[in-house]
Amino acid sequence: MTQWVADVEGGRQRGLRGIAKAWLEVLARPRRFFAAGIAPGDQGPGLTFAIAIVLVAQGTRFALGTDPYPVLGGQPILSGVFWLAAVSVLVAPVVLHVIGALQTVVLAAGTDDRGGVSETVQILAYASAPCVFSGIPVQSLQVAVGLWAGALYCLGIAVVHDIRPVRAILLGVVPAVVAYGYAFRTIIPAQTLLGGLVGV
Repeated sequence: MTQWVADVEGGRQRGLRGIAKAWLEVLARPRRFFAAGIAPGDQGPGLTFAIAIVLVAQGTRFALGTDPYPVLGGQPILSGVFWLAAVSVLVAPVVLHVIGALQTVVLAAGTDDRGGVSETVQILAYASAPCVFSGIPVQSLQVAVGLWAGALYCLGIAVVHDIRPVRAILLGVVPAVVAYGYAFRTIIPAQTLLGGLVGV
């Protein structure tokens, strides 16, 4: 399920350089990336990409002190490394696959001709590219990041699963909100900003 295939295209080059290249391509040429960079059955690079995004986003929160974590044995630095590794390497892949399963169920109910679960997981992973900035405590930036990631995700669903953009939005909006709104915590600043506007 997380195999690494040898024949790769577009942004699927391995290593740190491959992650950086995929990140730039998703942000600069998302349609082209999703058309050429999603390989059936090849989840490895996508999972690595998502782990890297979570690592940077959560690491930013820890470094800026905006996300306190339990200190174990009176060792704040080692505790931070432990929790960062736990969130990035253990929690992130599980959440990615749970949301991927949710999207698969929604797609099965909404369209007959679609790609597989592996492709959906990869779309979720690569669409998180803007979330690298989600740990910066600027509410407007966090909201923009969440919306950007959601838009990339719906585009990826449309391209990879070959469905119309409007239907992709309708079928992808709930998993996108869960993934980029709640998992990357951009929904709370959106609610705060919206509440401020309504209050005015």
